[in-house]
Amino acid sequence: MTQPAKTPEAPGAPGVPEPPIRVLLADDQALLRSAFRVLVDSEPGMEVVGEAADGAEAVELARTTAPDVVLMDIRMPGTDGLAATRMISADPALAAVRVVMLTTFEVDEYVVQALRAGASGFLGKGAEPDELLNAIRIAAAGEALLSPAATKGLIATFLAQGGSSPAGEGPESAEYAERLAALTVREREVLVLVAGGLSNDRIAERLAVSPLTVKTHVNRAMAKVAARDRAQLVVIAYESGLVRPRVE
Repeated sequence: MTQPAKTPEAPGAPGVPEPPIRVLLADDQALLRSAFRVLVDSEPGMEVVGEAADGAEAVELARTTAPDVVLMDIRMPGTDGLAATRMISADPALAAVRVVMLTTFEVDEYVVQALRAGASGFLGKGAEPDELLNAIRIAAAGEALLSPAATKGLIATFLAQGGSSPAGEGPESAEYAERLAALTVREREVLVLVAGGLSNDRIAERLAVSPLTVKTHVNRAMAKVAARDRAQLVVIAYESGLVRPRVE
């Protein structure tokens, strides 16, 4: 008797392994790329799908290999990491690609430029291997690679002082304000707490709701303001003037 064909199960179903996280490496130092490749390829559930020596090559490879995460060096000859990140963020075909910027100096003006360009976060090149792998997982999951301390301190400070215009007065502020007008009162409340560096669990405690409810509000807010991820949501909150950094 011929057995009926089995319907393939979707990834994530019980007993079906998740597809590996696809990682693209972009750094002008070949030795560093090789070290990252060995680390990523040796981790179960991850694979390197390409290497780029500059930003232009990174954008081209992102379009042909469809990575989940790009580890992007900020400083590269020719097209640097910031310009490459802007191009990736502006390409609708690469909307699902997340960029983690790699920098020698975690606290400098490049960090905020990276977030404005559309990066999901940043990581110092001196990070431990486990930190790097965890950063890839966080970015692939669509979360922001920003600690609460970084969000409250560095991000707030540089978004207020690092640009040509104060928060709420830049050329994008009117557009952001229009997007924010679509948010419900609860979504705006959640957005303010996200920009303050609180995790979903902390926000849930503050508002006496479930973390799942908070995640739903965050996702709806991201959709309404056209934010790629949580990191860009924080940027929009400050750039629009909805949240202003407190002077310590």
